Amino acid sequence: MAVYQLDEELWFPDPHEGEEDGLVAVGGDLSVNRLLLAYSYGFFPWYAFGRSEPMWYCPQERYVIFPEETHISHSMHQLLRQQKYVVTMNRDFAGVIQGCSTVNGRNQEDGAWLGPDIIKAYTELHRQGYASSVEVWEPQEASNTQSDMKLVGGLYGVTILNAFFGESMFSRVPNASKLALIRLAKAMTAAGWLFIDCQFHTSLFQSMGGRYIPYDDYMQILKSQRR
Repeated sequence: MAVYQLDEELWFPDPHEGEEDGLVAVGGDLSVNRLLLAYSYGFFPWYAFGRSEPMWYCPQERYVIFPEETHISHSMHQLLRQQKYVVTMNRDFAGVIQGCSTVNGRNQEDGAWLGPDIIKAYTELHRQGYASSVEVWEPQEASNTQSDMKLVGGLYGVTILNAFFGESMFSRVPNASKLALIRLAKAMTAAGWLFIDCQFHTSLFQSMGGRYIPYDDYMQILKSQRR
């Protein structure tokens, strides 16, 4: 096992040679071209505050959600029928990534990673059409116009090949993250995209139908054609 030092050239080592926790390389930058190359091979950056260079992970067991397998609980079906919230896509990428960065004081925690460099890099990915957001809005004063709605949750990630590479999500009200995931899964199913890369296991992802697959299977699906 080894951790490689990246340089100015655009390259990544064989991820099978990385550490047990998935760390494979450090260094390089967060340019659009490097990020696109990274995600096309299953790498993602972790850029903790206080570090001078990104750390690149590529776990050999990948936690994914296949859109058609997304589990919607009875309580979530009820919430959807109530139409209490409005869920959109790509309406407010800046608001979502800022929410993911700061909700519940995340940006003040030890090891926080979603800082100015990451925000700048993924905002540029979005500007170029390689990153997307899902927004959850709460209407104010019985109005359904966006100007009168409050952003209460959402998620964002990278959208290339046939997958959505989830980066972060946030909720200011109960179940906002689940609502965003359900909307994302429905949009992916309609577009023929094949999976959501969750990066790591969480109880929320498990409750929504997430499961582990080997990295080699992950890559085979990633490189296959959309349905």
